[in-house]
Amino acid sequence: ILTYLCSFLRNVKFMTFLSFLVKQVAFSASLLAEGGGITGPFNTHTTLVFKHLVTNIGNAYNPHTGIFTAPVRGAYHFEWYVCGPGDPVYGVAVVLFKNGERIFQPSNGASLHLETGDQVFLCLWVSFKIYENHFHHSTFSGHLLFTM
Repeated sequence: ILTYLCSFLRNVKFMTFLSFLVKQVAFSASLLAEGGGITGPFNTHTTLVFKHLVTNIGNAYNPHTGIFTAPVRGAYHFEWYVCGPGDPVYGVAVVLFKNGERIFQPSNGASLHLETGDQVFLCLWVSFKIYENHFHHSTFSGHLLFTM
């Protein structure tokens, strides 16, 4: 029992230290790095890659894959806004995923409990489109509310 207790305390100290180090996690990005245009429609659900980083504190958002990976266990808040192309045939349908599981559709924000390594991303649904230009209408943002 003493060995287990020592191991547990070391783990608690490490997790406390890790939580202390990873206090600040926030990102905000828009869809296109430059220019403008239409993204979609696609034949399959497609992960949206928001390439124009405004901020990426903690480097938890990957602008090459569009995936946010939680660096620490905690409560996180995400918001997304997408601009429709103004086409009555092709609307906008963006879905929030956590570890490959659909969380919200349609919506534009959610607070999630994430474990270290959990992944969050947005998918453009089959046959839908998003419009973006130099005003950066389509955005994805998230931040750590508190560690747990």
